[in-house]
Amino acid sequence: MNEFSYDRLKLDCEKETNRLTAFISEAVGRRLRKQGAVVGLSGGIDSSVTAALCVRALGPDKVIGLLMPEKDSHPDTLRLSQLVGESLKIRTIHRDITPVLTGLGFYQEMTACLQEVIPEYAEGWKWKISASDISEERVFTFFWLVVQSPQGEIIKKRLPADKLLRMIALSNFKQRTRKMLEYHYADRFNYAVAGTSNLLETDQGFFVKLGDGAGDFKPIAHLYKSQVYQLGEYLGLPEAITRRQPTADIHPLSQGQDEFFFGLPYQQMDACLYGEKNGIPPESVARAIGVDEEKVRLIYKQLAHRRTANEYLRLPPLGLEAEDLELEGQ
Repeated sequence: MNEFSYDRLKLDCEKETNRLTAFISEAVGRRLRKQGAVVGLSGGIDSSVTAALCVRALGPDKVIGLLMPEKDSHPDTLRLSQLVGESLKIRTIHRDITPVLTGLGFYQEMTACLQEVIPEYAEGWKWKISASDISEERVFTFFWLVVQSPQGEIIKKRLPADKLLRMIALSNFKQRTRKMLEYHYADRFNYAVAGTSNLLETDQGFFVKLGDGAGDFKPIAHLYKSQVYQLGEYLGLPEAITRRQPTADIHPLSQGQDEFFFGLPYQQMDACLYGEKNGIPPESVARAIGVDEEKVRLIYKQLAHRRTANEYLRLPPLGLEAEDLELEGQ
């Protein structure tokens, strides 16, 4: 029987690091013909490992780390990003994107949208969007708006589809503004932009098109989240990074990435994705991770559905080939 074990996700970190540094050196220097790499640092494991790999491949003097918080970012975002830059001995550039978002009308329009759903919402409150639990046979997910007053009062209401789309479109300003700055500095120094998405994010569309999903090369897009953590430890990143649980840091109210992935921690989510992609029976994965078999079966179904539904995020622009033109006189 095709049994799952976490051993299937264990890397030979030395070999993988050598393979990745060779890839980065080839991609940046020979294929892209650039002189270095720009990495947007978030204080998370993905961007930190990406930066560390770039340093191994190109040298610290050829890597720039961009620190791009905004007023709703968690304080740890800037602190840990600075820590990574210091530990890798790379140049860092701090650009607060709050003024850009203000100029775009982001904060004003988001507040108006929040108040349309929860009229009690006011300045100083925090909020987040939370996905529904996977508790019944369905391939769609609905979302909740959760707000918290300065006194700690929680109000939760289901988000109508039109409000959800509006809030997602607004929130995407953040990632696209950051990517705009990454390409600005890449152009300025003749560097390439490093993408930082891992396999789960790439496969399931947990990225913003032309935002954090963009990059000239993507060294960890084939790695499961747990494998990225393995590399982080091997590369000697600070424990504050390698022991930090994944967070979204998209909304002012703190939330973990597990809220977007069926309520499972990343280790269990990796197991489900690996099992679904490699034809391992749900009952085998369920036994290994200590989750109900029915839940794993439903997760398999939703993974396949999301992959199909988000395919447009991974597609290049669509068009016709010049060779297909039908010209008069032919």
